[in-house]
Amino acid sequence: MTTDPYLNTHIGLETETVVIFVALAIIAMGIDMWAHRSDKPIALKQAVAWTLFWISIGLGFAGFLYFHFNGEVASLYLAGYLFEQALSVDNLFVMMAIFAWFKVPEKYCHRVLYWGVLGAVVFRMVFVVIGSTLFAMGPVVEIIFALMVAASGFMMLKKHDDAEENKDFSSHLAYKTVRLFIPVFPRIVGHNFFLRKEEVEKELEKPENKTIVLKRSGPWFATPLFLCLAVIETTDVMFAFDSVPAVIAVSREPLIVYSAMIFAVLGLRSMYFVLDAMRQYLVHLEKAVTVLLFFIAFKLGASASLHLFGFGLDISVYTSLAVIAVILSLGIIASFIFPKKR
Repeated sequence: MTTDPYLNTHIGLETETVVIFVALAIIAMGIDMWAHRSDKPIALKQAVAWTLFWISIGLGFAGFLYFHFNGEVASLYLAGYLFEQALSVDNLFVMMAIFAWFKVPEKYCHRVLYWGVLGAVVFRMVFVVIGSTLFAMGPVVEIIFALMVAASGFMMLKKHDDAEENKDFSSHLAYKTVRLFIPVFPRIVGHNFFLRKEEVEKELEKPENKTIVLKRSGPWFATPLFLCLAVIETTDVMFAFDSVPAVIAVSREPLIVYSAMIFAVLGLRSMYFVLDAMRQYLVHLEKAVTVLLFFIAFKLGASASLHLFGFGLDISVYTSLAVIAVILSLGIIASFIFPKKR
């Protein structure tokens, strides 16, 4: 007789937990929005402080899960939280390349990231519901997801460091789609995503814009800031195809998965500016993330083999958390011990 390894971690959509999660997320987002209501560049010290703020919110929810349920539930949440944070590092590096290509001033990056994060909150919910439903269909789906996660790992192995930095985003699907349906004004105007026709006419009267010739007209014009947001949102959706199956592999509980992902994602805006400053130092962190993807693929495959063929293993909650924490720590430590040669 075998016991269900997820019996002690099944929480469903328990009302009190949902209310605490939603209230904590909304209050924290409100504080963040109020503090960053003006367009100002975020200094490294300020970004570090806000990153610690969001980490404390995420850990605070883990504490609630520990006392409200048990240590296994809290550990599953922490494993998912750490894993999403780790996977998000690669996504943030891509966003840096997107901002650089669109020449977005640093003071507007937080605004674009804010709307990007709101989109991520919605898309993560959709993907978590679909992914959790598929996982419930049995071990065959686990094998499929294991192959998907392993494929993501191989893609990261093949990726060159300068692949995104040298990418031309004018060929991006989102870029082309926006330009297909909406006229575009080719210069950034404040923090506006859109401009009315009257505003565009005023901009064209400025001396520095005399050379601009608009090929299309309409009541509204998109700005490069909106094109940048569209590319970021689409990139995040593609990223979610990798991250959601990987995080669900750590925990099958939709509420644990979603809350872990959201508290990790909400802190990305502040973490972006920290990673931007430390990118040259965290040179081996991406390798650690790649190793984690292969670990998750192995975890899924071993679990599916156990249920299908009778041999394999179910890696425990605490083991998963320990492996994730150790691999990430080794990646960070290795970055400082073996820095990239200049």
